[in-house]
Amino acid sequence: MAIRVQAQPFDAGQEVNAMHAANVGVGAVVAFVGYVRDFNDGREVAGMFLEHYPGMTEKALNKILVQAQQRWPLLRVEVLHRIGALQPGEPIVFVGIASAHRQAAFDACNFVMDYLKTQAPFWKKESTELGPRWVEGRQSDQDAAERW
Repeated sequence: MAIRVQAQPFDAGQEVNAMHAANVGVGAVVAFVGYVRDFNDGREVAGMFLEHYPGMTEKALNKILVQAQQRWPLLRVEVLHRIGALQPGEPIVFVGIASAHRQAAFDACNFVMDYLKTQAPFWKKESTELGPRWVEGRQSDQDAAERW
């Protein structure tokens, strides 16, 4: 299990390859990469700033990953989340799940993302043409997490 919260960019392809290289028993790697969009709710977004509470954020992410490992037979679980100033097109988050079989990897990846969106303490502020604004949680994210 690996959790990284960092300002530096990452290469999702390298992250996926490293997940498989760590264990030849891996039969499936499912990965999700989230990117900064150049729009949100009909507004242009020039950039985003992500804040977190060091220690608390990693603890919340660890709890999510432990829950995933308790539900599915996983060989490796990784979450990499960026913080700081980001521009449209830059990656924000990487969730990688390795398992012997694909369905466990798909389900666990969905679970981790649904809980990350609703349980992890990150705060996002977008820079828009109307000025900065905090991004609020969406009901659809809550609904997705409740299905588990």
